[in-house]
Amino acid sequence: MDWNEIFHFEDFAGWMSAHGLRVVFIVIGAFVAIRLSTFITKRVERAFEDADPDTMSERERQAATLGKVIRSFIRVVVWGIALLTILKELGVDIGPLLAGVGVAGLAIGFGAQSLVKDLLAGIFILVEDQYNVGDVIKAAGVSGLVEKITLRATTLRDLEGKVHIIPNGTIAVVTNMTKHWSRSVLDVGVAYKEDVDEVMGVLKDIGDELEKDPKFARMITGPLEVLGVQDFADSAVVIRVMFTTVPNKQWPVTREFRRRIKKTFDAKGIEIPFPHQTIYLGEGPPMDGRLPVELAGASAPVAPGAADAPGAPSAPASDEREE
Repeated sequence: MDWNEIFHFEDFAGWMSAHGLRVVFIVIGAFVAIRLSTFITKRVERAFEDADPDTMSERERQAATLGKVIRSFIRVVVWGIALLTILKELGVDIGPLLAGVGVAGLAIGFGAQSLVKDLLAGIFILVEDQYNVGDVIKAAGVSGLVEKITLRATTLRDLEGKVHIIPNGTIAVVTNMTKHWSRSVLDVGVAYKEDVDEVMGVLKDIGDELEKDPKFARMITGPLEVLGVQDFADSAVVIRVMFTTVPNKQWPVTREFRRRIKKTFDAKGIEIPFPHQTIYLGEGPPMDGRLPVELAGASAPVAPGAADAPGAPSAPASDEREE
């Protein structure tokens, strides 16, 4: 069997020398272009980094978001051009192919209006800088940390580690909880018998101590504001206070402030009430403000204080045995 007649090694060698090397160079060029674009965008992102490695500033989040979108766009464009060029080297007439792709794209555009809506919404999200990677937002009924933004969808991860992928076109209202700065708002309930002016002074002292703590000083951008009495609840007087913090740090500040409130109130004897109810029985008969209580082993209900009344039966004496 003559393998040369079956596979036409000479023709294959000629095609490889004329077109095969071009295909190889096209693939290598695509890889190089993508790697170069990745290197450049990452260098630009690092240029926006500040000296704080623990907290991403607004400029850092914007740079990271745009960098990821640009890298995704470049990959699609480069590989699309490379594929068309390779098809041309393989002898495929790409003219009718491009025309067919255009017609197919038009048909898909009419049938995929939601996809077009997602892409347009993604463009406006980026252009208007509504949120960035690293922000904590609430959108489409879920809350979480923004891990990824593309022109089509936004990826959130909530506190339980669940990942939510939200098409951008479905986001009607978005709440950004870490835009430029954040706020820690806390309602503190104390018993009605407490002096509210004294309690507000204690809360202010706790806030001053928290601001001086090196661990939390860099998180807090403004002093504690005691707004005053917020509400008269069923069992507590509610006092509202708030901190202004750097983005995404309102939660650790709030948790530490609550811990210090509990320890300080316990030390100073300030009551943090629990829910309870007072029952009013009235002044007239048949109860006259008294609630009968049935004691274990008693033959009849005994009203409070009745056991101390003159002529009331005494409790049975215990049996005594002589040894």
